[in-house]
Amino acid sequence: MKYITFDEKRPMDLVLLGRIAVDFNPVDYFQPLEECTTFRKYVGGSPANIAVGVSRHGLKAGFFARVSDDQFGDFVTHFFEKEGIDTSRIRRCEHGEKIGLTFTEILSRDESSILMYRNCIADLQLCPADIDKEYIADAKALLISGTSLAASPSREAALKAVMLAKGCGTKVIFDIDYRAYNWTCKDEISIYYSMVAGQADIIMGSREEFDLMEQMTDPGRDDWQSARAWHEKGASIVVIKHGRQGSTAYTKDGSSYSVRPFPVEALKSFGGGDGYGAGFFYGLFNGWDLFDCLEFGSAQASMMVAAHSCSEDLPGPGQVKEFIRQSKEKYGEMVARV
Repeated sequence: MKYITFDEKRPMDLVLLGRIAVDFNPVDYFQPLEECTTFRKYVGGSPANIAVGVSRHGLKAGFFARVSDDQFGDFVTHFFEKEGIDTSRIRRCEHGEKIGLTFTEILSRDESSILMYRNCIADLQLCPADIDKEYIADAKALLISGTSLAASPSREAALKAVMLAKGCGTKVIFDIDYRAYNWTCKDEISIYYSMVAGQADIIMGSREEFDLMEQMTDPGRDDWQSARAWHEKGASIVVIKHGRQGSTAYTKDGSSYSVRPFPVEALKSFGGGDGYGAGFFYGLFNGWDLFDCLEFGSAQASMMVAAHSCSEDLPGPGQVKEFIRQSKEKYGEMVARV
């Protein structure tokens, strides 16, 4: 049964809106960041990673963003172009704002942290004038990353994109994607997250992210209560993630579908969520059964926590399917089922 349908006549599958960053991941990991001396540079930022992931699965992706007008801006846009992602709506900043830099600390297979440089940041300079209806109308779906709502003018650009999408029948996906940086208070988080979630067809986030979004209206909800509340607002699918405990997709008819992570020897504790999103959306756009979408996303998440980067190491569909096959051969057919 299909729980969401897309306009197959549209040339673009997914347009994303949010941050593009540069990640520096240590090569000499499993020690404190202060002792690391060698790093590899990658494109980063959750919506950017999802864009790369769906593009490697053969979907056509585009992006609304602002990046710095310098060598790092060149680096991320050229990487996108090589991946087949449309960059026509990625603008350069005009007043010296810089792209976000992320230095990751990989202390062990279970413990990682992130050091962010986000002063005078480029991605939050996206403005309403950068958003055009024609581009959104050419897409089957628009993905809003929650970080874009942290400050003006980016939050107004995101809200404009949602309004235009609703007006032209483009499905809205809200990836809550909470990051503490740039937010000034919890009330703002709840207000702006709820504004977008109330217009979304698909909402995806962790239990903690749903708690932040719902803290002003109805704190203390469980997963079923959260799903039902957002279904009543119009969402078709609500996905709530619990990390190593797995994730569940709730549908408007009251059904739920759950998966657990695939066993893997992790290298780091970040990057899995972006792989999960890219895999899950790939299945949705291909009209798969919802459990198969979740299984594919869960497998790709496990592959990404075992990889060094969050973008360059994203797999193609054949690699994910082979990973699932090998995992089931090793651990049993029901490995991902709850």
